Amino acid sequence: MSSEVTAPEQVILRAKLTELVQEHRDLDAAIDAMNDAPDIMQLTRLKKKKLALKDQIAKIENQLLPDIIA
Repeated sequence: MSSEVTAPEQVILRAKLTELVQEHRDLDAAIDAMNDAPDIMQLTRLKKKKLALKDQIAKIENQLLPDIIA
């Protein structure tokens, strides 16, 4: 069973990756802005969302990288 990503799939994954990375940066900025007057519940939600985005980014990056047999 091949898990190689086709060229069209790579284009879609790279576009999604760009979108997720930007959203991750935006959350970073929002979290930094909240540090002055933190709403603990909102800050916690933002941090959880940021972590979920990081996981999605890692998953897509793993799909785009070819398998290397050591």
